Amino acid sequence: MTSEVNSIPVLTLDGPGGAGKGTVSMRLARQLGWHLLDSGALYRLVALAAIRHKVDLADEAHLAETAAALAVEFIATDEDLVQVMLEGEDVSQAIRTEAVGGAASQIAAFPQVRQALLERQRVFAQSPGLVCDGRDMGTVVFPSATLKIYLTASAEERALRRFRQLQEKGMDANISSLEQEIRDRDERDMNRAAAPLKAASDAIVLDSTDLDIDAVVNKIHELLKARGLTSNAV
Repeated sequence: MTSEVNSIPVLTLDGPGGAGKGTVSMRLARQLGWHLLDSGALYRLVALAAIRHKVDLADEAHLAETAAALAVEFIATDEDLVQVMLEGEDVSQAIRTEAVGGAASQIAAFPQVRQALLERQRVFAQSPGLVCDGRDMGTVVFPSATLKIYLTASAEERALRRFRQLQEKGMDANISSLEQEIRDRDERDMNRAAAPLKAASDAIVLDSTDLDIDAVVNKIHELLKARGLTSNAV
């Protein structure tokens, strides 16, 4: 990364799926007036594009080409929401299915795919600052980030949150199956050879199992203030 990029404040939120990274990141970016990067959405977009274009999910080279050519745009909408566009189509809901999430976790293990998306992610670091969430934001993509958070929660709590989300959307779900899917995804993410899911050595670990979104956001604001960064919200 260039010195110009290194001079821009970057807040990374890494951790397993369902810990609340997406909502926390969106709220912080809005309150701080910073840019937002949902790296997990990028991998889900690659997965969705691959599925739609019938790319073999085991074909690393072809998947990397798909990642490099991805036509994607993030558009901020209402509170705690972002519109995700793929090839000119709103796929905000399509990329959140369990099938796409599972495929994303699978292809994220490929080094060529991760490399194809690496520089694309780094260009999101623009003034006045960037909030980004994912699995390797603090360990690989932005190793010199201003503040690194590793946000986690128990598998049981994350499954319950997902179950409630699906119920609110009128979708059927089995909480036991959701919990197993979460555990399986954690296992893949933590044990992959390329950029495994783990807390950076200088990250602050926050367990959100017994915390609501407001409590997590307020804690991170306190940590930012301790580093000389403030927002209009607090």
